[in-house]
Amino acid sequence: MPSQANRVAVFGGAGFMGSHVADVLDASGYEVFIYDIRQSRYLIGSQQMVIGDILDERAVEAVVNGCDYVYNFAGIADIDEASNKPLDSVRSNILGNTIILEACRKADVKRFVFASSLYVYSKAGSIYRSTKQACELLIENYRELFGLPYTILRFGSLYGPRADSTNYIHSMLTQALEEGKITRHGDGEELREYVHVHDAARGSVEILDEEFANQHIIITGYQKMRIKDLLLMIKEMFDNKIELEFLPPNSGLHYEITPYSFAPKLGRRLTSRTYVDLGQGILETIHELYNEISLKTSPSDLM
Repeated sequence: MPSQANRVAVFGGAGFMGSHVADVLDASGYEVFIYDIRQSRYLIGSQQMVIGDILDERAVEAVVNGCDYVYNFAGIADIDEASNKPLDSVRSNILGNTIILEACRKADVKRFVFASSLYVYSKAGSIYRSTKQACELLIENYRELFGLPYTILRFGSLYGPRADSTNYIHSMLTQALEEGKITRHGDGEELREYVHVHDAARGSVEILDEEFANQHIIITGYQKMRIKDLLLMIKEMFDNKIELEFLPPNSGLHYEITPYSFAPKLGRRLTSRTYVDLGQGILETIHELYNEISLKTSPSDLM
């Protein structure tokens, strides 16, 4: 366990993945500073909140100064949003990340940890993929030029508590609860390796061990599944009382079977002896969403 002197800044720490990583860091004894454009709803323990924009160089430097480790989960993470807002995506994802990198160089941090994506391997992902690829290259440049240690995390398909409507599993479970059906654009043959956010967050802190310095780490699920099979499993969880609707694909932004086509620096897969079972994780997410929705609607409005 680290000493209390180990200070960590988590940019984007009010969001889905960032907030869970901040929680694991806090539980592990780190002094955690969360930097986000909005107030976090999930502050626990001794976590401290700083509200600010990652494009604000002075504010970023002030938070990073004195930190041992810095995580960056900030920026536009939704593929469709990134494609619809290309300039915002470049500013937030590339320029924002570089501003944090520069602050880390000046502060001589022990490790910069960047949240990337498996889409860096792919021809899919459009502008989102391109921003992540650019960030990875810049991070490697900072290591080569200035000796800044890094770890790049490439996440698979995340799900679990605190997700929002941009998360696929969250959105389809919400539709199932509110409308009694799930609509999928595509034939459902697409393969995914879903990883519960708790497992991903734990792995994102384990990589602070020295053996993961200057490494590209893949954090994804252990249960590869077709989307069609996942939807059938969810339908059974709803006692077969929901309808599954498959429509023609509405874009080519997402990969189907595998993300692997582009070949950046190869990633090392992080494995754990224990993980959240996909079925159990989905069931818990359904219960959580049901409770959230029931607070907003009358019981007769739900299935």
